[in-house]
Amino acid sequence: MSKEIIKEYTNGDLTVVWKPKKCIHSEICVKTLPKVYDPNARPWIQPENATIEALQAQIDQCPSGALTYKMKGAEPTAASTAATHITVMQNGPLIVDGELAITDANGNTTTKAGKTALCRCGHSQNKPYCDGAHARVGFEG
Repeated sequence: MSKEIIKEYTNGDLTVVWKPKKCIHSEICVKTLPKVYDPNARPWIQPENATIEALQAQIDQCPSGALTYKMKGAEPTAASTAATHITVMQNGPLIVDGELAITDANGNTTTKAGKTALCRCGHSQNKPYCDGAHARVGFEG
């Protein structure tokens, strides 16, 4: 099992946390804040190009949870006890927001918290998780 890659980009007060393996390439980040998120630039995330409020609002819209943030000096938030919610993305994955346990065919269980994107098109190379393949294959649903 490979270690999860986590990248952090800071503007000093807010740190954008990106987990590339969770990304489903919805492009909401790029379309909402193109001066912050530029896939052709290095680094591709430049949080200094937006206000903290704009960054927070955009990150809160990330459907997969691949983008999160933390504030300088803030204590980590406790896990939510709210109900788990499932959202069906048009022509995309199921977004599960909350705590869940996923058991694979071999009986291995992985626990997740926050947003998790589950494949609905059947073409993901990272099943049961979405890897954005739905866009490549033109999935409709």
